[in-house]
Amino acid sequence: MSLIRIHGVQLEVQQIEAAAGAPRRAPIVFLHEGLGSVAMWRDWPDQVCLATGRAGLVYSRRGYGQSDPVPEVRGASTERAGQRIGRLKPDYMHVEAWEVLPELLRMLQIDKPVLLGHSDGASIALLYASRHPVQACIALAPHVIVEDISVHSIAQARTAYEAGDLRERLARYHADVDCAFWQWNDIWLDEAFRSFDIRGDCQRISAPVLAIQGVDDAYGTMQQIELIRPSGGNITLQKLQHCGHSPHRDQAALTTQLIADFLAPMA
Repeated sequence: MSLIRIHGVQLEVQQIEAAAGAPRRAPIVFLHEGLGSVAMWRDWPDQVCLATGRAGLVYSRRGYGQSDPVPEVRGASTERAGQRIGRLKPDYMHVEAWEVLPELLRMLQIDKPVLLGHSDGASIALLYASRHPVQACIALAPHVIVEDISVHSIAQARTAYEAGDLRERLARYHADVDCAFWQWNDIWLDEAFRSFDIRGDCQRISAPVLAIQGVDDAYGTMQQIELIRPSGGNITLQKLQHCGHSPHRDQAALTTQLIADFLAPMA
C-alpha cells in the first residue's frame, strides 16, 4: 500500500502485480462504490487479476479509506488553496473521471487501461471512457440516471447510519468514517442531484463495454445498464439472478468468470 499526491491530496493506492510469466496486457483499474475503499474490495481484485492474467490498480478516492479527508464535509461547497472543501457538488463523479483519474494514471504511467467500476465507480469508469482511450470498460451496477429506488435506498442508509450499526461496520474501512458517509449521502439526497444523467456521455464511448446488474438490486433498475448505449453499439449486458447491488460479492465467481471471458480476446 502506498500514498500518491494528486492535486495536493494524498490518495491510498494498492498495485497488484500480474502473475509471473503472464503476457503484458493492459492493467485493470478498480473504481470503488460510494461507500467503498481499497480495503472494502477485500481480495476480489486479486482474484480478477489472477483470472485475467493482468496487473491491477486499486485506489481510495478522497475522503475514503486511508486517503485524505474532505475538510468541512457537510459545510458549504467552496475552494480553499485550490482544493474543493465542503459538500460534494452534483458533478463530483465528472470531476473524478475527468480531473483526478487522468492525473493518477499519468503519474503511474498507465496508458489505455481496463476500467472496472462498481456503483459510483462504474459511473466514473463510463465517464472517463467517454473522453479518454481505454481498452475496455466494465460497469457493475452503474448509475446512469437517478431513480426513485436509488434515492429511497440511500435515505434508508442514512437511517441505518444514524440509528443502526452501519457507522460501526463502515468504520473498519475508513480513517474518517463520517467524511466517507456524509459526502456520499448528502449529495445523493440533494434535490440538485436529481438531474444527474450521463446517457449522452455513454454514447461517446468507443471501447467495448461490459455492464453487469443484479436483478435484486435495491439501488437501481435494469434501466441503469439498458441506458448505456455507445454509438458503436459495442456493449454486452449481463443480468444476474440472485444478485443485489454488488455482483462481485453476491455472485463473485460468476462475475469474475464473465469478466475473464469478456477480456480474453483482448491483448
